Amino acid sequence: MDRLKFAVFGCGFWSKFQIGAWSELEGVELVAVYNRTFSKAQKIAEYFNVPRVYDNPEELFSQEKLDFVDIITDVDTHAHFVEMAVRYGIKHIICQKPMAPDFETASQMVRVCSDAGAKLYIHENYRWQAPVRRFKEIIDSGVIGKPFKARVTFLSGFPVFDNQPFLKELDHFILTDMGSHVLDVCRFLFGECNELWCQTKAVTPGIRGEDVAVIMMEMKNGMPVYTEMSYASIIEHDTFSTLNILVEGEKGSVFLGPKFEIRTTTRQGTDSEIVTFPAYSWADPDYIVNHESCIHINRDILNDIKGMTKAENSGNDNLETVRLIWASYKSAESGKKIKLEEFK
Repeated sequence: MDRLKFAVFGCGFWSKFQIGAWSELEGVELVAVYNRTFSKAQKIAEYFNVPRVYDNPEELFSQEKLDFVDIITDVDTHAHFVEMAVRYGIKHIICQKPMAPDFETASQMVRVCSDAGAKLYIHENYRWQAPVRRFKEIIDSGVIGKPFKARVTFLSGFPVFDNQPFLKELDHFILTDMGSHVLDVCRFLFGECNELWCQTKAVTPGIRGEDVAVIMMEMKNGMPVYTEMSYASIIEHDTFSTLNILVEGEKGSVFLGPKFEIRTTTRQGTDSEIVTFPAYSWADPDYIVNHESCIHINRDILNDIKGMTKAENSGNDNLETVRLIWASYKSAESGKKIKLEEFK
């Protein structure tokens, strides 16, 4: 079978790990990359031996015969490139998370693709982290019985504003950035949300948006789920690039904690296991949990493109994660609970 040909739009920081993950899979060929700064596209193309480089997206679409595209540009440009891909007849479109800068634009992107008969996929990779997948296996095994409450935590003091000063100017920050990951993992583990209450706070001096958020959710299955996320936390075990998760059930509990250790406790005692990872030349070993997950989500999307299985991370599915993000903002602004079925 011929390899599926694709192009990447956006050659910034994350592209190395996204393209690196594609390089681990059979049956695909990266034929072109685009970036508005030509030198950035050249650098990525040289690293991965990509044959053609563009700084004009229309020219790339006109010149290349593509089976799918992978959009890794800034969030404010996602809708523009998705709609451009649809206009050029691309039927499989992958877009980096967060899908869009607001719920209305995300809804429009899903609608545009649906109307054109194109499939939209969102690259939301945290649910594909190996510890998270193993954690769900343990819950689903029934060893802790029926879950009745959970806590999902991202607490970090990583200097994001020093590394990326433009983040200080964003009106919305941690809920769109980390909230996309945290809330999607909640949906993956516990299903859909019935209602939520959110509080946000700006702790770091000089920032416009929020760098701390807590959300209390009641899931449709009745479970209370508490989530917290912070880029202002100075703690012993920094969770940058991953999550800590505690789920309590009728027969026990399971905890995903520091160093990717999963501890399962029942009345018979506690069992411990540590999730490990292979090494890849393109991945940073300090953040391997995040980078390695890209292989798994890319494989899942590729199998959908080939018609073998249905991808988890469709545009329609991720729209529900986007809904949670913006319902959380509405709750934080109003101080009220928000019912998700009423949030349009």
